[in-house]
Amino acid sequence: MKVTIDKNAGFCWGVVRTIDIAEGSLVDKSKVYCLGDVIHNTLEVERLNRLGLSTITVDEIPNLEKGSRVLIRAHGEPPSTYKLAAQYGVELVDATCPIVIKVQERVRKFVDKGFQVVIFGKKNHAEVVGINGVTGNTSIVVLNKEEALGSVDFTKPTVLFSQTTMDKQEFKEVAEALRQKLETLVIGSMEEEAVQYHAKDTICGQVSGREKKLQQFASENDIIIFTAGKKSSNGKVLFHISHDVNPRTYFAETKEDIDWNWFEGVETVGITGATSTPHWVMKDVKRLIEEKFGIEQYSL
Repeated sequence: MKVTIDKNAGFCWGVVRTIDIAEGSLVDKSKVYCLGDVIHNTLEVERLNRLGLSTITVDEIPNLEKGSRVLIRAHGEPPSTYKLAAQYGVELVDATCPIVIKVQERVRKFVDKGFQVVIFGKKNHAEVVGINGVTGNTSIVVLNKEEALGSVDFTKPTVLFSQTTMDKQEFKEVAEALRQKLETLVIGSMEEEAVQYHAKDTICGQVSGREKKLQQFASENDIIIFTAGKKSSNGKVLFHISHDVNPRTYFAETKEDIDWNWFEGVETVGITGATSTPHWVMKDVKRLIEEKFGIEQYSL
């Protein structure tokens, strides 16, 4: 049996940056708080918890001691969080992904111009909460074209943004459905007053760009072990991309989720994951499989 780790899997640069900032914030503090799980991966959250990073909610900020250090994870936060931290004397360490910051800046400019903002994403996802906060919580959040068509006011100039980890094809379907309902369609830069509708493709390239490489990797192996956090949005998208190509794609958040019946008659095993999956987790899965089947060479 040959077991291979997908060389294109693992942390995107935004997550690497966030983890680096989290670990750096603990150098001179034995206790640092994070607003929500630092990333959507249970094992990595547990590792950082052991180093002193504790997960809290925004509502707990008023209960912290003055001067406490709080990390803003890659997903970002709405403006109200920054105001609350300042009010209670809490030190914020901002690890918001630069891509998310750019999206928030774009949204703010369109709001200032009086645009109706539509967000393709999950209403309660931390990233969407942050983007929506920039609009004063007035944006329209939709999960599909049906929701978009049923909630958008087509008499208003409209801009469509996306949660960065959503499916690119579904975003295109939402955009096309809205285009067909608009009387005036001018696509230009955000500075042009004449724009009536402008779809900003803000899906992270490191998520959408993995599609073809993942499809190829899935087709090259008898089975795929996909390891990611159950809360990971991009993990769900990437899992289904792999499963569509190779139905013997199995989801395992931890080593304990592996079912050895999956491996019957298997000669090649591929291990892959989300952009929030640590490489060390995939290595552990590989070692476990090789030990189980008596493979002596642990080439990582």
